[in-house]
Amino acid sequence: MADELDERAKDVLKAVVKEFITKGEPIGSSQLTRRGEFEVSPATMRNVLAELEELGFLEKPHTSAGRIPTDRGYRFFVDSLLQLKEPGQREQLLIQQGLTANAGVEERLTEASKVLHQLTQHASVVITPRPSTLVVTRIELVRLREGRVLAILVGPSGQVQNKLLAVDFALTSDELVAASNFLNELFATGVTIDDVRAKILQQLDGERAQYDALVQKALKLGAQATEPTNERVLIEGQGSFLESREFAEDVKRMRALFKALDDKHKLLSLLDRVQRGREMRIFIGAESEFSSQGEVTVIASPYGSKDAVLGAVGVIGPTRLDYQRVIPLVDFTAQVLSRALDDE
Repeated sequence: MADELDERAKDVLKAVVKEFITKGEPIGSSQLTRRGEFEVSPATMRNVLAELEELGFLEKPHTSAGRIPTDRGYRFFVDSLLQLKEPGQREQLLIQQGLTANAGVEERLTEASKVLHQLTQHASVVITPRPSTLVVTRIELVRLREGRVLAILVGPSGQVQNKLLAVDFALTSDELVAASNFLNELFATGVTIDDVRAKILQQLDGERAQYDALVQKALKLGAQATEPTNERVLIEGQGSFLESREFAEDVKRMRALFKALDDKHKLLSLLDRVQRGREMRIFIGAESEFSSQGEVTVIASPYGSKDAVLGAVGVIGPTRLDYQRVIPLVDFTAQVLSRALDDE
């Protein structure tokens, strides 16, 4: 068991993980004994490695090869042995400049995905907020053609969401203007689409909507404009897996991974766990149920305002990634993104 490891075993496991992350080759006892930090004989080192293998922290990919970390080995390394450090000044500056520029929510999220891929050289993923959780300050209704109206939902910083509405009732130009004015009274204080929708549905059941035809039309338009829509998945740098030896040399595994990346429902389900937990999560190998082929790590952190979690941002890479560097980059990106959105 993990709590049965003595300090020497922990140090050896840490060395194996770090060496394998750097070189990508199985690590033998002779490589470790040549390191100045271990003052033990090769026989003693072989015994320690054998113990770690027996406990499930290491494995041999081939009979005569050295050893590599298992998912359990990586997990213990991340949870108990890893010493994190803040991103460097250049990295912090790149993230801050990209995410705090004068831009809307969508642009910030796209930039978060790009900058994380650029800095880590792994695939990055961003779950956009559900539109219904965003704050809206006004709505504009524009007639397009018979039976069609464009609803434009405007946020506090000028970001917009467009929604095409199908209208099955007569609506004059004056009524459309009046309906816009009526609905804007509900948006006037700057509330979320969810909150406005709750008000609209409540008023649709009220007496006023039963006797005032214009109010009923306005509420029906508002109900359509605020219908819940799904969040989206933004992925950047999927091709980075082609640079990873674990996948580049195994076409079958690569195809399975790309298929998993294309399964947006699976990604949404995984990152929803991050949002509900309201803290960074690290899924190693089979923990994520992300790829049937394993050897994939997902590091993700929630972002949002001080009042609510809006989405998640993260990195997807091979289990053999630089956890010490990538974890702080994901965390810092989520923090900067949260502050930028909160300022809006």
